[in-house]
Amino acid sequence: MFNKFVLLTLKGLFTVLPFAITFYLIIWVATSTESLLSPYLPEHYYFPGLGLITIIASLAIIGLMVNAYIVTIMINAGQGLIERVPVVKTLFGATKDAVELFQIKKDTGTKKAVTVEVSEGVRLIGFITNDKVAKKLFPTEDKVAVYLPMSYQLGGYTLYVDPSKVSDLNVDVETAMRIAVTGGSSMPKSVASATEKK
Repeated sequence: MFNKFVLLTLKGLFTVLPFAITFYLIIWVATSTESLLSPYLPEHYYFPGLGLITIIASLAIIGLMVNAYIVTIMINAGQGLIERVPVVKTLFGATKDAVELFQIKKDTGTKKAVTVEVSEGVRLIGFITNDKVAKKLFPTEDKVAVYLPMSYQLGGYTLYVDPSKVSDLNVDVETAMRIAVTGGSSMPKSVASATEKK
């Protein structure tokens, strides 16, 4: 009886936990931006939530300005300066690469979900993130760079393999990433329903 009660409690905890963590992070971001910006906002114009609105609006404006040629030059110049600092350039480069990996762009062909045959009958989910990397590192060989994420970890490694070892997956990048990172324990409903119909 006690073991059953413990199992039910854990089941309830694991059900609530994703929602609780998500809401906590949203509230933390909102309160942090409020406390950070409220001293700089005019007191007679201030209302709760204005700091968060200001941050969102600022990010949207930055996203719009990035398309401008002069802003692109300034960003590249700033990156060039950062990449000259020994320790900072490593941290900046790793962060930038991680952000670019998880930034899903449906209109580009350089990011797609694939499987890689690592041995006979064994395949891993991977992602082709940049077709030019392998050509630059192995100019005389026909190689493809495939990033393999590690389940339940912020990390992974890149394999440079023959194109014959790579097969396209019939799912989008976001769905494949969720399956790969959770070790297959979390399958989106769209994939599950499609599997059941077969």
